[in-house]
Amino acid sequence: MKDYDVYLFDFDYTLADSSRGIVGCFREVLEGAGYLGISDDTIKRTIGLTLEEAFSGMTGITDRSVLAVWRKEYVKVADRIMNSSTFLFEEVPELLDALRRRGSKIGIISTKYRYRIEDFLLRHFTELPVDIIIGGEDVKDAKPSPEGIGKAIYRLGASKESVLYCGDSTVDAASAMNAGVDFAGVLHGITVREELQVYPNVGIIGNLLELL
Repeated sequence: MKDYDVYLFDFDYTLADSSRGIVGCFREVLEGAGYLGISDDTIKRTIGLTLEEAFSGMTGITDRSVLAVWRKEYVKVADRIMNSSTFLFEEVPELLDALRRRGSKIGIISTKYRYRIEDFLLRHFTELPVDIIIGGEDVKDAKPSPEGIGKAIYRLGASKESVLYCGDSTVDAASAMNAGVDFAGVLHGITVREELQVYPNVGIIGNLLELL
């Protein structure tokens, strides 16, 4: 795999495993609304979607006002439990350090709120180990829209040809394709190799250090 000037990453299931916190947040809101018996795997399959898309997909509810209420309830629960239930994948510190030492720019593009990612990273690093974070509150259109990737490219002064986007889901793969940048899939999540290989990619990897 070639070297890139800019490495952009998804967050959930790419740099960190927040599935336990995500399942807990969704379950508390859904069960409070009377939706019982939704499996953990069903919830995990929504990781990477917006909260509204996830709630709608699991319940069939399309009323925007209801979905907005559930989103607000989810955020309140997440403020309480999410980051304490999130774990950095073990190779990430070594990866980020190696990329920074060779002069690469690093960014995160996620549907998760930027402030939550910043808070999590500062629990593990003395300072933010990335150059830019584009969170869900920073874009009008969520992935697979190319908006987030495009904003990062613009702010970093990069060209599309010099950028790699790395993520775990087909939503991430579609985002990279829509943005016109190279994509590398990582098998940290529940999306399998065959699903990611449908999209243009420069590699499907099991460990992020393979980027080096």
